[in-house]
Amino acid sequence: MMWQDIMQGKKAFLFDLDGTLVDSMWIWTDIDIEYLGRFGLELPGDLQNCIEGMSFTETARYFKERFAIPDSLEEMKNDWNRMAWEKYMKEVPLKPGALEFLELYRSRGVKMAVATSNSRELAEAVIAAHGLEDIFDAIVTGCDVAHGKPFPDIYLEAAARLGVSAGECLVFEDVVAGIQAGKNAGMEVAAVEDPYSAYQERQKRELAVFYIAGYEELLAGITGLA
Repeated sequence: MMWQDIMQGKKAFLFDLDGTLVDSMWIWTDIDIEYLGRFGLELPGDLQNCIEGMSFTETARYFKERFAIPDSLEEMKNDWNRMAWEKYMKEVPLKPGALEFLELYRSRGVKMAVATSNSRELAEAVIAAHGLEDIFDAIVTGCDVAHGKPFPDIYLEAAARLGVSAGECLVFEDVVAGIQAGKNAGMEVAAVEDPYSAYQERQKRELAVFYIAGYEELLAGITGLA
């Protein structure tokens, strides 16, 4: 089945945020290095693999336990929000073609939601910064549900808020844990290319129903059918 056929049969598109809709994955390595440096610690090479898919709160809990951070979870999350805020406002662009893609399918009546492991504060801020408030019917964060990705909770919650079934949803994700979350929710998942997860490309292609280099690829295909 072609990707056009898969998309045509869906009533809702569910999007991860970082690395999927916005080019932002790079900032978190910088933040982790700076944050751990405050406590005289270096960034472990395995950190990102260990926290991939975790909610903001789960990540804070992991940091606290692994690195013996003395601050409370709320203090840690507030620090991360402050550290990331300016970068998200000034240095994080939408993925090429993402705006046009979102506007096109919104005009076709497709329901849309963001399902992100990031904080609500940052998710809402970056969506507002790019003028996307009217695009999305719901924003669900990992802290809104019991378990982060790869558990299905966040995507099941997003579907429930949109009033659609799992089979009516198409998920867009950039990392393996997120793809697995969508699949565990009983949904089909499109894998989105991102430099940060380039090392996962083979596994992403194997897990996803289709793989895209970017939204411009989809727009070109749609235009070609017109």
